[in-house]
Amino acid sequence: MTNLKMHNPPHPGEVLLELCLKPLGISVTQAAQALRVSRKTLSGIVNGRAGISPEMAIRLSLAFNTTPESWMNQQVQYDLWQAERNRKKIRIPRLSAA
Repeated sequence: MTNLKMHNPPHPGEVLLELCLKPLGISVTQAAQALRVSRKTLSGIVNGRAGISPEMAIRLSLAFNTTPESWMNQQVQYDLWQAERNRKKIRIPRLSAA
């Protein structure tokens, strides 16, 4: 089985900023208003302090003509990569049938 995990994937907020907002010349404040969320909420995502929820994924997909799955997949890849960095600290015994 091939390992297709991305090495150190960007936070989806970085993708949102660099590939959606900046090319269109849209500020975080303008985007927050259009998405009908607070500026604080969107700023947290764009600055990597908050993740993209399923509802936000739908909002982004409607605003930028993408799919909610693409935003959720980015979030899952980012979260999993972050968690994998601490894998050696997690001590779990292997389970087997008795």
